[in-house]
Amino acid sequence: MVGKYKVITLCGSTRFRDEFMEAQKRLTLEGNIVISVGLFGHSGDNEVWENMDEGTLTRTKEMLDDMHKRKIDMADEIFVINVGGYIGSSTRSEIEYAIATGKPVRYLEEVQRS
Repeated sequence: MVGKYKVITLCGSTRFRDEFMEAQKRLTLEGNIVISVGLFGHSGDNEVWENMDEGTLTRTKEMLDDMHKRKIDMADEIFVINVGGYIGSSTRSEIEYAIATGKPVRYLEEVQRS
């Protein structure tokens, strides 16, 4: 079977590893190609940051943020993992980038509008 599959990039805090994995499975089984984070720096991949000097740490975080925006470029939409309504500054930046580039944004949990 050859199909046309929507591409979805997951965004959110990497502290929500389990929710990322669950969303990835569900969205894949719904017939989507899912792009996720490369590592979970806030929940289990701590060895990545060990022994990094401050300059290398800063450059690595900047690279990862830029790479995620390139993943958004490749997607048809983004899906935000916002457990308990939490959206941190990096995720907020990704949402703003997606909107600015015309990508639809969906959320795991309903967003409270202020």
